[in-house]
This record gives sequence, structure tokens and C-alpha cells, in this order.
Amino acid sequence: MNKIREILQENPVVAAPMAGVSDRPSRLIAREYGCGLVYTEMISAKALTYRNQKTYLLMNMKGEQQPVNMQIFGSEPDVMAEGARIMQACGAQIIDINMGCPVPKVVNNGEGSALMRNPELAAEIVSAMVKAVDVPVTVKFRKGWDDASVNAVEFARRMEAAGASAIAVHGRTRMQYYSGKADWNIIGQVKEAVTVPVIGNGDIFVPEDGKAMLEQTNCDGIMLGRGALGRPWLYRQMTEYLRTGGYEGEPTLEQRRQVITHHARLICEEKGERVAMKEMRKHIAWYYKGLPGAARMRDAINTVATMEDLEHLLEISLDGRI
Repeated sequence: MNKIREILQENPVVAAPMAGVSDRPSRLIAREYGCGLVYTEMISAKALTYRNQKTYLLMNMKGEQQPVNMQIFGSEPDVMAEGARIMQACGAQIIDINMGCPVPKVVNNGEGSALMRNPELAAEIVSAMVKAVDVPVTVKFRKGWDDASVNAVEFARRMEAAGASAIAVHGRTRMQYYSGKADWNIIGQVKEAVTVPVIGNGDIFVPEDGKAMLEQTNCDGIMLGRGALGRPWLYRQMTEYLRTGGYEGEPTLEQRRQVITHHARLICEEKGERVAMKEMRKHIAWYYKGLPGAARMRDAINTVATMEDLEHLLEISLDGRI
């Protein structure tokens, strides 16, 4: 049986790969909250072949529940194949190809979602990687490049024919970036067009969204991206809702404080206290989004330099002194 299908049948809730977000601390927390499958940040195939040590650190999966889907990006079949071999040697049990990233510095190199404009090359990349490794190779892409070139269905067929074991589809075009509304219909069309598992991505912000996507598209998994930023409990709410039809409400301020503290300590262990406090600035903005005093908290976190400072800030934020 398809390994990815087995994972999704057990738990269809998936954490999206997000650059600058999906590091080991965030993946550990997602798993703690019941996420069924996590991805690494996208990792440069070329940097791997150059033996770039910072890039190798992105593959650290120490203490993580397996499998972790290790995501790679690039545009040269031989380099991608070599990168995949390195990933497998470093413990990857699933390797995903990023064909959906919309940012200019990636797209301008012919990588990420630019590959949707060159399906032949995309298929060559998948084929080369499948031949190079013994683990499943999956692909994540978008609805298309723009509204005039929506090709997700045909693209998905090509990826399956080239040997992809699963497909994740973001229901927006590259030109949309993350604006507008995700097109769930295209996800359903891709699901009908291929036999491998399909993971739907786009506009899942509450548990009801996830269930609706599963029902409307018949997809095998649901991928949470921006909806889970600063809200890792959404993974638990989602799994509970799919299983029982109900779920716990939002956490208390004290519970949030505990999660934030835990997250910060994990980053300290991974990257050191100085880097961790800088990274916590964006995480605090997400954790406090929509709460009273969120703007003041975003300002205050910029002055935090140590874990002790952060813990003090979180304490005074609980009793309204910030």
C-alpha cells in the first residue's frame, strides 16, 4: 500500500512547509498537538550538493516522530537527484519537491512555481529523483501560474506518471500569492484525475474548514498553513473535530503563555538564545494576533534579549500590565 496513503488514513491533518517557519521546534510542537504529517522548510538542492553546513542544519530531525517529509527545491534534474540522495543518507523517509513557492528570488531561478510553466522539466525532475532514492517522492504545486494558465490537473497527471507517490495542491495561482480565495474545486479535479493520494491546501482556518474541504474535494489530506501560525492547537482541534464532531475552544492566556515559553525554549536549544529571541518576534505576533494588547506586545518583544526577559514579558502581559 502507498505509504503516504496509510499515514493520511490514520490522520489526514498535515502541517504545510513554510520557509522560516517549519523548523524543527515548530514541527515538534505540531506533532505534540496531534498533527499527522509535517514537512521541513524548503531546502536548496544546490546548497546540499555544495555541502553547505547551514543547509545541512535544516535537515536536523533529532527526537522527531517519523516520518518527516523533507522538502527540496531546484530546477536541474541531476542536482535534484543528488540532493535527494543526500537527504536519504541523512535520514529522510519521504522527500517532497517544492513546485509551488511564488517568491521572486525562487521563481526567477526557474524553481518553485516557475516549474508549472515547464511541465516537461518538472516531470524530468520527479523521474530523476524517483530513480535516485528508495523513499517516496511527493510534489507540492499550485493551481497554475495565473488565471490564463490553470494547469493543475494535467500537471498532476504528469507528476504521477513520472513516479510521484503523492501530490499536494494549493488552490491559488502563483500570481495570487496568498491573496484572494483558494479554489477548492481545482483540488477536487486533481483528486479525480490521479490515483495517488492528494492533499488539499488553502484557506483552512477553523476545524469546520478542514472537514468541508475533505467533503467537497474528496482529498486524502488537509494541509494547514497560515491558519496554524501562532495557533498550533488548531491541529488538535482539527483531529478532534474530524473524529468526534466537536473540539475544545481556544486556549486561555495562561495556556498560551505555556506554549510560547515551550516554543521559545525549543528554539533556544536548536539555535541559541540570541537567535531564538529574534525569531520569537514573529511568533509572538502570531500567538497574540487578535488579542487585547497585541500591538503593545509586538513592540515590547523587540526589546527582549534573553529567555528570562521573555518569561518576564509574558508574565506581565497576563495581568494586563502591558
